[in-house]
Amino acid sequence: MLRERIMTLTWTEQLSVGNAIIDSEHRNLIGLINSVEHALRSGNEHALSHAFKLLTDCVRLHFMNEEKIAQAAELPFEQHKQSHQYLQKELQYIRDELEAKSGMWSEGAVEHFTRTLGNWMMDHLSGEDKLLKPALLTLPSDFSAA
Repeated sequence: MLRERIMTLTWTEQLSVGNAIIDSEHRNLIGLINSVEHALRSGNEHALSHAFKLLTDCVRLHFMNEEKIAQAAELPFEQHKQSHQYLQKELQYIRDELEAKSGMWSEGAVEHFTRTLGNWMMDHLSGEDKLLKPALLTLPSDFSAA
C-alpha cells in the first residue's frame, strides 16, 4: 500500500472565470482528477481505467465547450486551442503509461502523475482560462454557444 500523501484539489471561487458552464466543468474536472489520484493510490487498475476514461472524456467535452464559447464571444483562442490539443496528447500518454504498468505503480510514479495532473489543472484554471475571464465577465454568467 502506498503512503497516503493525497494532493486533493479543491474548487474555490477565485478559480471562477465568470461563466457558469465553464466553472461547472472545472469543478467536475477537479473531482475527476481527485478520483484518478485515489485510484492510483489504491492500486486499483480497474478504478483507474474507469476514472481516466471519465477524465479524458470530460476534458474533451470541456475543451469543445470552451472553444465554442470563446468563438461565440469572439475571443482570440488559437493559442489556447493548441494548448488543449497538447494536453489531450499528454493525458493519453499518461493513461497509456499507467495502463502498461498493470496496477504496479511505484510511489514515485504515483507522485509524478498526480503532481502532473494537479499542476496541469491549476495551470489551466489560473493561467490559460484566467485570460478569458475579463471578456467572459462582460457577458451573462450563463452565456453559451447555443
